[in-house]
Amino acid sequence: RDFLPRGSGIVTRRPLILQLIFSKTEYAEFLHCKSKKFTDFDEVRQEIEAETDRVTGTNKGISPVPINLRVYSPHVLNLTLIDLPGITKVPVGDQPQDIEYQIKDMILQFISRESSLILAVTPANMDLANSDALKMAKEVDPQVRTIGVITKLDLMDEGTDARDVLENKLLPLRRGYIGVVNRSQKDIDGKKDIRAALAAERKFFLSHPAYRHMADRMGTPHLQKVLNQQLTNHIRETLPSLRSKLQSQLLSLEKEVEEFKNFRPDDPTRKTKALLQMVQQFGVDFEKRIEGSGDQVDTLELSGGARINRIFHERFPFELVKMEFDEKDLRREISYAIKNIHGVRRVTGLFTPDLAFEAIVKKQVVKLKEPCLKCVDLVIQELINTVRQCTSKLGSYPRLREETERIVTTHIREREGKTKDQILLLIDIELSYINTNHEDFIGFANAQQRNTQANKKRAIPNQVIRRGWLTINNISIMKGGSKEYWFVLTAESLSWYKDEE
Repeated sequence: RDFLPRGSGIVTRRPLILQLIFSKTEYAEFLHCKSKKFTDFDEVRQEIEAETDRVTGTNKGISPVPINLRVYSPHVLNLTLIDLPGITKVPVGDQPQDIEYQIKDMILQFISRESSLILAVTPANMDLANSDALKMAKEVDPQVRTIGVITKLDLMDEGTDARDVLENKLLPLRRGYIGVVNRSQKDIDGKKDIRAALAAERKFFLSHPAYRHMADRMGTPHLQKVLNQQLTNHIRETLPSLRSKLQSQLLSLEKEVEEFKNFRPDDPTRKTKALLQMVQQFGVDFEKRIEGSGDQVDTLELSGGARINRIFHERFPFELVKMEFDEKDLRREISYAIKNIHGVRRVTGLFTPDLAFEAIVKKQVVKLKEPCLKCVDLVIQELINTVRQCTSKLGSYPRLREETERIVTTHIREREGKTKDQILLLIDIELSYINTNHEDFIGFANAQQRNTQANKKRAIPNQVIRRGWLTINNISIMKGGSKEYWFVLTAESLSWYKDEE
């Protein structure tokens, strides 16, 4: 059948997806006018030309939007062919300046697919090494999916032939080359019958001395058979991976659809129920992430409650110990405090006066404010991150997600203010009364008590056994230097930090 537009210059200006389907009756149909069945193939050609012009204009413009055509016939094998524009270098008519790159991009879109076979068509009267089709095929395929087609064998100079190419010796392809002889433009204009053209092609191969020995492996009918066979084999090879990919897509889609199985959008009670369920689910998720009893445990990094736990037990003590004070300065401060309290009186006595003691201790206690407030900030940040993670399930309802995040975050921010007030109050309480019976003040009785307690202590799970600064002396790396690290040793793990991280 003769229905693909032919002529000089760029004729195919849109990709044509041609599905050949074996059937008892013969007709064609387009996807853009599905209701109409074409039985006259001249009309099909006219429709292809009209549809091309509709999108690209009449003056040689191009478009990547494909035309879909199905041909049902008893004379075809099941094949899907995509007819792509030939590569042009110089723009004509309405074509843009970058026409070559536009066409290349369009072709690459189709030939890059692993599941497709590439038909690289090259005229025999042109040097194979200059073939644009083979060059592009090579870019996306290590010559596994490419089939070479050599046309215009009857137009070669006398005394030359394409025997080396067709025998796959010159530029070998795994799937080889097939030669065809198409009708000339004169034949087309003279409405030469395709059956006559096929007979002429067969006669050409049988009578040509260079191709006679391989006439059975040449010609359009053989190309059809080879394409059908190779496509079948290719489908067989790519089907398992395609199938498993579809299977995984299907599973993920089923999972998404599951929650909407019994969902009727027009039922207001359903809407309320769905909304309540989602909000409840958010609450449960948030609680699980903080409590750490979730069904999906993150194995790649700390998250939720575990991060907050780490802030309290490792980061916060680190911040406290980082508050450095110079012992010389402290001694000088104590000495000034004692002298100032005695005023004009002579400084005597063995004991530090209470007022001086309190002044120095209070100065140290005030320093706790900053790390405590920083600890609150860190925890708040983690809580807000956790809220964001939990609302990801509401992704299908962006406004509900936004509103939920807003309400919960506002609430957290309110509590943040109250927590900070409470902490500042606690520090004020500490400042107003210094408890000298606290274990940090070692009197004689306390020292004895601590000794017996230390003997009794046993490590309970995840209890912080010791934390503090350790100096590591390393001769080889630091050339005799040393470096301080902050260590946290728990019953289960040992962590260390060399700086604010």
